[in-house]
Amino acid sequence: MSGAAVEVSELRLKWRHLKDSIARYGVAIGGLSVIAAVLLIFFYLFYVVVPLFLPAQSNTLKAIERPGTQTPSLYTAVEEQAEVAFRITSEGSIVFYELADGRIRDTHQVSLPLDAKLTTVTPVNEVKGILALGTDQGDVLVIQHSYKITFPDDVRLITPQLTYPYGSEWIKLAEEGSSIQRLAVRENSDRLLIAAGLDDGRLVMMPVDKAGNLFGDEVTLTPSLAVNLNAPLTPDFLVMSPLMDWLYAASGDGRLAYYDIRNLNTGARLLDVLEITENADLTALNMLSGGISLIAGDARGGINQWFPVRDDNNNYHLRQVRDFAPMGQAPITLIEAESGRRGFIVADDQGKVGVYYSTSGSQVLTIDTGASAINVLAVSPRADMLLTETAGGSVLPVELHNEHPEISWSALWGKVWYESYAKPEFIWQSSAASNDFEPKFSLVPLSFGTLKAAFYAMLFAMPLAIMGAIYTAYFMAPEMRRTVKPTIEVMEALPTVILGFLAGLWLAPMVENNLPGIFTLLIFLPLAMLSFGFGWTKMPRSLRHRVPDGWHAALLVPVLVLFTLLCFQLSRPIELLLFNGNMPLWLDKELGISYDQRNALVVGLAMGFAVIPTIFSIAEDAIFSVPKHLSNGSLALGATPWQTLVRVVLPTASPGIFSSVMIGMGRAVGETMIVLMATGNTPVMDASPFQGMRTLSANIAVEMPESEVGSSHFRILFLAGLVLFLFTFFFNTMAELVRQRLREKYSNL
Repeated sequence: MSGAAVEVSELRLKWRHLKDSIARYGVAIGGLSVIAAVLLIFFYLFYVVVPLFLPAQSNTLKAIERPGTQTPSLYTAVEEQAEVAFRITSEGSIVFYELADGRIRDTHQVSLPLDAKLTTVTPVNEVKGILALGTDQGDVLVIQHSYKITFPDDVRLITPQLTYPYGSEWIKLAEEGSSIQRLAVRENSDRLLIAAGLDDGRLVMMPVDKAGNLFGDEVTLTPSLAVNLNAPLTPDFLVMSPLMDWLYAASGDGRLAYYDIRNLNTGARLLDVLEITENADLTALNMLSGGISLIAGDARGGINQWFPVRDDNNNYHLRQVRDFAPMGQAPITLIEAESGRRGFIVADDQGKVGVYYSTSGSQVLTIDTGASAINVLAVSPRADMLLTETAGGSVLPVELHNEHPEISWSALWGKVWYESYAKPEFIWQSSAASNDFEPKFSLVPLSFGTLKAAFYAMLFAMPLAIMGAIYTAYFMAPEMRRTVKPTIEVMEALPTVILGFLAGLWLAPMVENNLPGIFTLLIFLPLAMLSFGFGWTKMPRSLRHRVPDGWHAALLVPVLVLFTLLCFQLSRPIELLLFNGNMPLWLDKELGISYDQRNALVVGLAMGFAVIPTIFSIAEDAIFSVPKHLSNGSLALGATPWQTLVRVVLPTASPGIFSSVMIGMGRAVGETMIVLMATGNTPVMDASPFQGMRTLSANIAVEMPESEVGSSHFRILFLAGLVLFLFTFFFNTMAELVRQRLREKYSNL
């Protein structure tokens, strides 16, 4: 070989080596990039989810002296920005002051009746800042505190205001000399409803009608006669629900009288008297936001929650729902509810303050104020500032960082007893029209729906895809295979949104209207195919030999089409004959199985159609790739084609077949558009194929655009994405492990 030829040969070798190196490193970099991208997705999801489970924190600010008069406060509150607070004393003095340094911003003096003092203050409407004042002379007055926010020179200025929404005239609730010890007042657009416990042990109630003038800027109150209620106890505690439907009166010995006040024309109806504390005196009672649940504290530090539960006869009974971890053995003296969510703050007589959340049943935080006792307690509307006034006369502000108290592992994955439900359940309901709505964030119904949709899809797709792959790769003629395989693989190019659209608007009504025909088809179509195959074997040999080997499947196409049309033609007569003309209604009445038009059966058919190409393509390649010498050797040794298929081909191809199934499962678990459009998207836990579901992916697609960034709802949707990520990671990992085991087991074939 000449020198020039040697140089050309070496140059070609070097060029080939360079291309091999580029390909090798390019593939390695691409693979590592994919792994890095997956890890980045995981860590981003984890980063968004972690704040859900971080503990709450508090920051005790500088204590300030009680502003204004040194008389202890009857009531205190904090405005929304947690900059200004106000207090009310028994002399009717109202002081607005800054929390930062105690500087007084404004003062007011309520004009009290002659020789009267305030004995109690109670909220009427917490959102509007409306309060009711009660005196030791049996009088009631409604006031309102509000805050005007302006920005002079781009600096926020909060100006407190005190008004009398129904005038400054006192309402005479009881005769002179009768002191109001406990007061509960609520309002609606038509009336005020006042309930009071007097010092002589009586429980009285007075409706007060409201009438507005022509311009709506003045409201006139018309009191009715006060009515004495049948009180089997001394009302040391009094609570009325915001909708004016329930009244609770409790005594210090732990007994509680439960009244139905929904129809005042028939009077307040005493429903029950029950014990709400065990072997301890009742020391505190208040109602959570939403006006359904009661929180009770006793002399031994116990804290429990009660709310009305409807029985089978549509009657309400007050039930104890949960107990909370106590802060200690000291008596609970104060309970204050958070605004807008089901959290509450408690204080005991040793100066400890506890932050709790009812739905999760958790003690979020415990704060030791260092005070001997706490007189009054308040929490800001945003629940980010806690205010205590101690017996020593100091006011202690405490900053709270408690963004996600409703989230816990038990609330996400366990049964929770929500308000107005008869028992603990798994529920996902993230929003509603009412402001008093309590979000319900159980991921169990969504995870169940995800697995349910995947199960029915695989139940439909897996037999068809695997059996079709076996026949196509092993029995079908090469010419026919070259047509069938690409045709099925092209199905995977169909957008899932189109499949979901067709499933929701065409397939679901068609299945409902032809339900007997669908079941006839599913049951008898395989029998028809077997019968045709058996009949074909009985045909004359001359006729059978006219069909080349591997083309017999083409003979089944007319059978499938004709039998499908026959089943649908017989659907209506069968429905009239056996199901009184309406099979869905018959299932509901006779078997108690409700039928939802967009259900798991429709999802299984539509999503199975989308999954079939994935399973078929991978499984067919695995079977077709089995070395021919293995099957030829088996046939040469006398095995039949079926024996060769079962004993040699399928075991060798089993790693690929299993991988195809698991990849199809991962595709079904992560599918979004089909389940979004072909189901009712109802997060129910019902395994019936005639009921819908809501999957993790569909839930994210529906609710993510409407969730507030950084909110609990927003982060839980990311947690749902993380759970979905772990689902698919688990299935793919299991597929790879099993595939490797099968490959090692059958590598010697």
